[in-house]
Amino acid sequence: MDFSSALPTFVITLREGVEAALVVGIVLAYLKKAKQPHLNSWVYGGIIVGLIASALVGVLFGWMIQSLGSANLPYGSALEPLLEGVFSLLAIAMLSWMLIWMTKHARSLKQEVEGAIGSALSRNAKAGWGIFGLIFFAVLREGFETVLFIVGKFQQGLIPAIGALSGIAVSAGIGVLLFKWGVKLNLRKFFLVMGVLLLLIVSGLVVTALGHFDTALSTVAQVDRKSQSLCFFYERFAKPQDRDCILGPMVWNFAKVLPDDRFPGAILSALFGYTQRLYAVQAIAYVVFLVTIGSIYFQTLSGRAIFSRKVSLKGIEPNSSKSKQTT
Repeated sequence: MDFSSALPTFVITLREGVEAALVVGIVLAYLKKAKQPHLNSWVYGGIIVGLIASALVGVLFGWMIQSLGSANLPYGSALEPLLEGVFSLLAIAMLSWMLIWMTKHARSLKQEVEGAIGSALSRNAKAGWGIFGLIFFAVLREGFETVLFIVGKFQQGLIPAIGALSGIAVSAGIGVLLFKWGVKLNLRKFFLVMGVLLLLIVSGLVVTALGHFDTALSTVAQVDRKSQSLCFFYERFAKPQDRDCILGPMVWNFAKVLPDDRFPGAILSALFGYTQRLYAVQAIAYVVFLVTIGSIYFQTLSGRAIFSRKVSLKGIEPNSSKSKQTT
């Protein structure tokens, strides 16, 4: 059984899950400080419903892609790779935005969450729904980003689900260690390492997305001769046996040296978008995306928009003097 497809879903779900766990921990600690523990059930309800909603979104997207791909529609065989490419682009945009936004706003996360809780508690009778909505949308946002990635990679079945569930379980455990037991964890290093991994994973998704669009346009060109001009690289640069359409000449062919369907190529493919046949447009897009988004990410770090000061759980959980954590 090939578990390589579980690795990227585990990494992304772990990072997204830890962010959601931080929000949940801050809310629970605030409710304890405000002597409102009876509202904890609304927190747990928001977590459960948020996870269920994320799973339903994933099922809906997967069903939509399969249904359109198998439907008897004009160019129906091209719809599946086209939708995969579109979802890949959405995942790239969402995950890149999340990486940079979270980096810029992590410093004020505690203040923003506590402000939202205070506003919810001021509504008295509707306080529970306010807490529920805060947690629900926090979990759904993180889950939706993960779902987009899974659908974009078109990873379905048991193995990617195991990776996602494992990421959720580990992130929940980290949340318990931080807020329940007061264990010291260096969140700065954690998010730095996970941020670099996420950057590489999303960069690889750029290669995958271009491959989906190439497959879709190539299929259309084969079905309709009038559309053959879409594959403009066939006649200009690439040899016919390269079988590319919009990706230009081949950069490498490692099919015999490092195939992407066997170890370790399968792991590199699942995590970082490695492909045994890489084309010029894919290589250029990968480098441009990695340099551009990577520069923004590291400039945000060096600009001290995140992790520019020590953040301690002391002050989050009022009755836990042992609960100190530097980042």
